[in-house]
Amino acid sequence: MKKTPAFSIRPLLLLCALFLFAQATQAQIVNENTRKRFSIGVGMFTDIWNDVPYYTEGAGIIEQQFDMRSINQGFQALALYNIPFGRSPVGFSIGLGFRAENLFVKDAYFKSTQDCTYMVPVPDTIYVKRSKMALPYLELPVEFYIKTKFKLVVAAGFKIGYMFPAHTKFVGDNYNYYDPIEYRVKQREIQNIQTFSYGPTFRVGYRWFHVFGYYSLSKIFEKDRGPEMYPISVGFLLMPY
Repeated sequence: MKKTPAFSIRPLLLLCALFLFAQATQAQIVNENTRKRFSIGVGMFTDIWNDVPYYTEGAGIIEQQFDMRSINQGFQALALYNIPFGRSPVGFSIGLGFRAENLFVKDAYFKSTQDCTYMVPVPDTIYVKRSKMALPYLELPVEFYIKTKFKLVVAAGFKIGYMFPAHTKFVGDNYNYYDPIEYRVKQREIQNIQTFSYGPTFRVGYRWFHVFGYYSLSKIFEKDRGPEMYPISVGFLLMPY
C-alpha cells in the first residue's frame, strides 16, 4: 500500500488550523461588538421629597410640616441598547427599567379614599417604627451618551415610568386604640396616584461604577387628590456590562 507523503498533509492541516482560528476570532469580535451594544445596571438611590405638606396642631393655630425620613432608599435596575454614531464616542441609548421608590414619614400614616389620599398625623405618644408608601414603576429610559477612551461615560436623557399598584405599610403602636401588641397594617392598590411619571436624567461613571440623578417633573398624586409632592433621586449604579 502506497503511503501519502507527510509534506502533502501538513499544508492541509495548517490551512484547517488557520481557518478555525479565523472563525473563532471573528466570533469573538462579533460577540464583543454585540456585548458593547448592551448595558445592564442595578443600584440604589435615595429620594429628596419636595413640597412636603403641613398640618395644624392643637387649636389649628400651629402649622407644622410632616417629618420625612432623611434617607428614602429605593432600588433601580435597567437594561440599555446602545447605538453609537459611527466611530465617534457619542451615541444614543434606549431601554427598559424598573424603579422601586419609597416615601417614608416619621410622624404619620397614609390614608386613601376614593376621592383623596393623604397623611394623617399621629400624636407623640404613638411610636412609629415604619410608615411608608411604596411606588413601583416600569420605565422607558432614553439618553445620549459620550464614552471616552479613558472608560469615562457621561449621559443625559429622559425617562417615562408606568406605575404598578402602589401600597402603604405601617408598623408601630395602634393609632386607633391602645394595644400592647405591635400594630402592622398594609393597604394595597392606593388610589389617586398619577399613572405615569416622567423627568430628565443624568449619569456619569467610570468603568462599572456610575452615579445618577433624576428630577421628576410629575407629581405623585393626581391634582387636588393628594399632596403636591415630587422626588429628586440621587444614587449609584453598578454596570458591569
